[in-house]
Amino acid sequence: MENLNIAFMLMVVGMATVFSILLIVIYLGKVLIALVNKYAPEEAVPAKAAANGPAPIPGNILAAINAAVTVVTHGKGKVSKVEKL
Repeated sequence: MENLNIAFMLMVVGMATVFSILLIVIYLGKVLIALVNKYAPEEAVPAKAAANGPAPIPGNILAAINAAVTVVTHGKGKVSKVEKL
């Protein structure tokens, strides 16, 4: 019975240690994120670049996409819209 008590105590100590280490990692991560956001903020995208819209897809690439869809779907598929992300 004594071995069972020692095993249970060891399990509780181990789980408490893991839990406390994980809490430390979480809070240090939050502090790191706050510091990075404060001292190195993300650069804003200029309005002109966003207003131009996506560039058109070249014809040869569009033809290759259509051919690939036709081969994969055995002629049943159809490309309705292609956008560059």
